[in-house]
Amino acid sequence: MKSLIRYSPLLLLALAWEAASRLELVSSLALPPLTSVLAAWFDLLINGELVSNGWASLYRGGTGLLLSVIVGSTLGIFMAWWRPVNALVGPLVELFYPMPKSALIPVTVIWLGFGDGSKILLIFLGCMLPVTIGAFNGARSSDRTLVWSARSMGASRMRMLWDVVVPSALPELLSGVRTALALTFILLVSSELIVARQGLGYLIGYLGADGAYEAMFAVVLTVAFLGFAADRAYQLLMNRMLQWRE
Repeated sequence: MKSLIRYSPLLLLALAWEAASRLELVSSLALPPLTSVLAAWFDLLINGELVSNGWASLYRGGTGLLLSVIVGSTLGIFMAWWRPVNALVGPLVELFYPMPKSALIPVTVIWLGFGDGSKILLIFLGCMLPVTIGAFNGARSSDRTLVWSARSMGASRMRMLWDVVVPSALPELLSGVRTALALTFILLVSSELIVARQGLGYLIGYLGADGAYEAMFAVVLTVAFLGFAADRAYQLLMNRMLQWRE
């Protein structure tokens, strides 16, 4: 019941969408009826275009995000734990973090072409920064009392890092990963719209240029649903991983 109430605005939005298009309050070219969009979605699903392009996008996004989490979390923690690493890498992170990540699309295409590699590299570079900053802030805010206690008990530097600093950094790190997860979909679709021969972003651009607006909206809704589902699933995982704090 709570979930129904929580997501009732989505139902109201769907009804308003259908009514606005059917009553011609909005041009059907600008906003096709939702029922027509759903029918186009089933057609794309049956003919396999949605599945093949969706799989290509998920592979690129998942691979780039995974690499960014591994490298970003390691880099952020080491930046907080060893001053020489922070002195060397910190200015680079501060320089590139405010930069629009979509500006890297031409660069990655020049380096790796139009295939999967350029999309994976773009997502890796763009998503690594929020993960790095989250890990860095979490590690820097670790309880100094616990660190000193571990040191007084004879724990090695690596042991303190693994047993004290990493658990302390986990909440901030996971928040950074959530930001990176949302950024993954933005960078993925943006890059596929511009330079791709396959993927959900490519499919949106192709269908729009062909005038198949119902199908185009169907793919846009698919991307929105995938992003929503990924965020909900990650929140459940995040809550489970942080149960130890309670």
